[in-house]
Amino acid sequence: MKYKLITLIIFFTSHVSAAPEKIFFGSCSHQDKDMPIVDSINKEHPDLFVFLGDNVYGDTEDMAVLAAKYEKLGTKPGFRKLRKQSELIAIWDDHDFGQNDAGKEYPEKEASRKIMLDFWQEPKESARRKRSDGIYTSYFYGDGENTVHVILPDLRWNRDALNEVGVFENMAKRLPKDMGPYSPSESPNASMLGETQWQWLEKELLRPAKIKIIASSLQLIADFTGWESWSNFPADRNRLFAFIKKNRVNGVMIISGDTHWGEISKYTQQMDYPIWEVTSSGLTEEWKAVSPNKHRIGQFTHSVNYGVLNIDWQSTDPKIIFGLKDEKGQFVMRQDFSLSSISPY
Repeated sequence: MKYKLITLIIFFTSHVSAAPEKIFFGSCSHQDKDMPIVDSINKEHPDLFVFLGDNVYGDTEDMAVLAAKYEKLGTKPGFRKLRKQSELIAIWDDHDFGQNDAGKEYPEKEASRKIMLDFWQEPKESARRKRSDGIYTSYFYGDGENTVHVILPDLRWNRDALNEVGVFENMAKRLPKDMGPYSPSESPNASMLGETQWQWLEKELLRPAKIKIIASSLQLIADFTGWESWSNFPADRNRLFAFIKKNRVNGVMIISGDTHWGEISKYTQQMDYPIWEVTSSGLTEEWKAVSPNKHRIGQFTHSVNYGVLNIDWQSTDPKIIFGLKDEKGQFVMRQDFSLSSISPY
């Protein structure tokens, strides 16, 4: 039985299935390319798979074109099998939102929202279809001591303009192969989320759960890459870390996509416990010029990959495996730690 159905049943019965033990995730799946990596994912039968954005490469204002690209993804045998056997949830990034690096200015976002939510089989009564400021949402899995809260912010609908540096400055001061054209916003009010979504996110973080997964379409921990990331909006990034610490929120972990490379990051600056992030990208896409990241733990991978979060709920102190696997289903990097190590409060 799929977990989304279980979360609906929770309101009508006291019988609730155990929290998921296998939460997999990934991003950047081009509908025109083969996706053999999904065969390895399917062999492991994840309880839940989170699609983190760029789930198709739409890049259009023609909604018939966008819908056809979703349809092409949906007909892939591996994807169809994954949809049949595992719970799927999704957020968008720029390419499935509709335009490369687009934000609130994208003119077809309302129509794009309908196509996206229809494809991911979002219920007709869902708030994601009606909100005036995006498709952000959350899911709650499990019962009693074993609970997982997955939070999916929308980093596109409300996003303010990016701060783009000039061509000369980019060439003169950066490594063009490794760094993108953007720099952090100088405005203290610039945001990706917008204030209404921020208030929603803060309330979500305060809901009790053993593990809180922020499923971000963009990298959160990396300080600065020149590409799109939370670091381009320092007010958002600082507000999140400060809120976690001030409100003593346990168990926060981050999964992210977008980059076309994969890595593990660890953030400890002024925090009471380490915040781990696994960036999984892509399911089909690769990028060889990987940007610097001082928070990176170990090496990166620029081959196709998918993210893995395994939780051993049978232990008194649940054991967590957090990392990336390759096309053959083998770990290329992982971090093992206990739930107590990210739950000091």
